[in-house]
Amino acid sequence: MVVFVWTNRGKTNERKAGGLHVKDSFVVDTSALLSWPLTELNGAIMVQSQVKELERHSPARAEMVEAIGVIISEPNRNSISSTSMVAMETGDMGGLSDTDLHLVAMAYERKCVLVTDDYRMQNLSERMGVRWRSVNSDGISEVWIWKVRCVGCGRAFDSPESPTKRKDSIGECTYCGSDLKLRRE
Repeated sequence: MVVFVWTNRGKTNERKAGGLHVKDSFVVDTSALLSWPLTELNGAIMVQSQVKELERHSPARAEMVEAIGVIISEPNRNSISSTSMVAMETGDMGGLSDTDLHLVAMAYERKCVLVTDDYRMQNLSERMGVRWRSVNSDGISEVWIWKVRCVGCGRAFDSPESPTKRKDSIGECTYCGSDLKLRRE
């Protein structure tokens, strides 16, 4: 059973009675890097691909985040592989970017709390037993399984084996040529 708890910083799937603890390490997605107070980000972990994302969205914030000591790291291959396998099982792979996959893998590897408003990342984290908390959203209320379906003929396809470049397009149906979309099972 999943227990969702509200904290003063948003919704979390934290299962400990006392909630999040000061000693917990955080892996943060770009929404947290952009909107969390800088004091909350000191010692947080991000991946290299987020640097350009952050610079594109807010160059001034990127400089501040760099100055406060956010740790830039990458997950190992085993963590990425494990995360990819679960993402294919849940169908979340088609809605994740490389950055998203690496952030979940990093939280899994380091046993950290993942801070994200991305529902797919929360869904995948929940399936992997990774603790998560939201930034500004309500977060997920249940775990979903996704299937790739053709919008034209309705055929089902296997989940992609790697993250997609564009979240709104998974590809085209090999039977009728229509777009493939993720649909909840």
